[in-house]
Amino acid sequence: MLKRSRVLASAAVVALVTGLGAPAWAETLKDAIALAYQTNPNLLAQRASQRALDETVVQARSGLRPTLGASAGVSYTRSDFPPVTQFVDTNNDGIPDTQITTRSSDSNSGNVGVSLSQNIWTAGRVARAIDQAQAGVLAGRENLRSVEQSVMLSVIQAYVSVNRDMQILAIRQENLRVLQRQLEETSARFEVGEITRTDVAQAEASLAQSQSDLANAQAQLSTSRATYAAVVGQSPTELEAAPVLPAVPTDFDAAIETALQRNPGVLAATYRQQGAEAAVAAARAEYLPSIRATASYGGATNDLRDLGELADRRSFTAGATLSVPLFTGGLNRSRVAQALEQANAAQINVEAQRREVLQSVSAAYAQVLSARASVAAGEEAVRAASVAAEGVRQEAQVGLRTTLDVLNQEVTLRASQTGLATARAAEYVARASLLAAMGQLEGPALNPAVETYDPKANYDRVQGRGGLPWDGVVETLDRVASPPIVGAVDAPDAPIDAQLKSEVVRTAPRN
Repeated sequence: MLKRSRVLASAAVVALVTGLGAPAWAETLKDAIALAYQTNPNLLAQRASQRALDETVVQARSGLRPTLGASAGVSYTRSDFPPVTQFVDTNNDGIPDTQITTRSSDSNSGNVGVSLSQNIWTAGRVARAIDQAQAGVLAGRENLRSVEQSVMLSVIQAYVSVNRDMQILAIRQENLRVLQRQLEETSARFEVGEITRTDVAQAEASLAQSQSDLANAQAQLSTSRATYAAVVGQSPTELEAAPVLPAVPTDFDAAIETALQRNPGVLAATYRQQGAEAAVAAARAEYLPSIRATASYGGATNDLRDLGELADRRSFTAGATLSVPLFTGGLNRSRVAQALEQANAAQINVEAQRREVLQSVSAAYAQVLSARASVAAGEEAVRAASVAAEGVRQEAQVGLRTTLDVLNQEVTLRASQTGLATARAAEYVARASLLAAMGQLEGPALNPAVETYDPKANYDRVQGRGGLPWDGVVETLDRVASPPIVGAVDAPDAPIDAQLKSEVVRTAPRN
């Protein structure tokens, strides 16, 4: 990791120092997306967090299985009693002597055994904990999609920014060359007395400003290159033009409908609501009794000298325990009230997420329309400015225009060109932002050749860890007469477990 960080830092430094002096090979947006999809630290960290989240289901399902433990112990006990005073003629002189006798006893013991405990019925405590964990996994998958789309949007922004700044730098370089020629021509005409010293000074000022603009463009490109290296994982080279983004809608209502169904924020909030409702059911289950089967096997001895005979002093105990909560000092009621309020908050958050999606899609869609209009206007501005610049130059040669007119028109032309490059970049990013708001800016959608990361694969691999043949029976029994999950009016009809097992979960529930 340290080595890779040094490589990235070196790449950024090279970008800052060399400007356009990078190796001359082409790189596409799909290449950048594929590299970021495989190596971006934020995305990799979120995948690791999702794999950790999968383990919560394993932990919840452990409640279906027995617990087996072994124990062994030895103990030593010494007891001291109050001393006893006796009067005994110890020397046969006919006079009783005082004799104090101390009393004590010691004992030792040993035991060894194994114990087993198996939940038979917990009134849904275990089953609802499983539901809650599974809902958390589903929400985590949507959070992973959200991070992935954020990374993809950052890649697109970085790629387009580098392309834009390269175009602007080329415009600045061309402007510098034109103004250098203009200064040479102006100086030559001044020498022959056609124009004044003022015209030369104007050309010199414009050239100096162009040099400043070129330096700023180089600095901006270096900054964009460093951002690209941080997001993608390597310094950019000669980038090709960005391809057309897939499935950008032209209808606002269709964009809203798709966003409400596929936006990862809405989906994650919905699954969190399901988990909160499962937590309410689990809290209510604490009012109900539970049944547990127990068994123990082992032996004990009251004298360690008989430890070798422990095998002949074995005992086996088996039984079942019914536990009924009678009074918990308000604990269970408080837990239910807390879970209900958390479920209310989760349900409100679903609506908040929907409103946020509406705002995001509306803003992105408006930005697309605005950027599209800016591109059209920019193209017309460049066309007109190019014609005007050429005409002013020709008119200046025959004395119909001044040097200042030529310089001003060059400024207008370069401003139109840089404005068009900026508008095109803004339009592309706006389209990508709209796709992200709709929940459709995923790596495989942008580059079908990329090797897709499937979080379901890890879940399928770990969910059965530690499982026993009777897990399904115990879970089915535990759901009998357990408190139902209520209140999740927006929850999908399919059970949470069925949603987890589906290959693609992409549709948000609707009222």
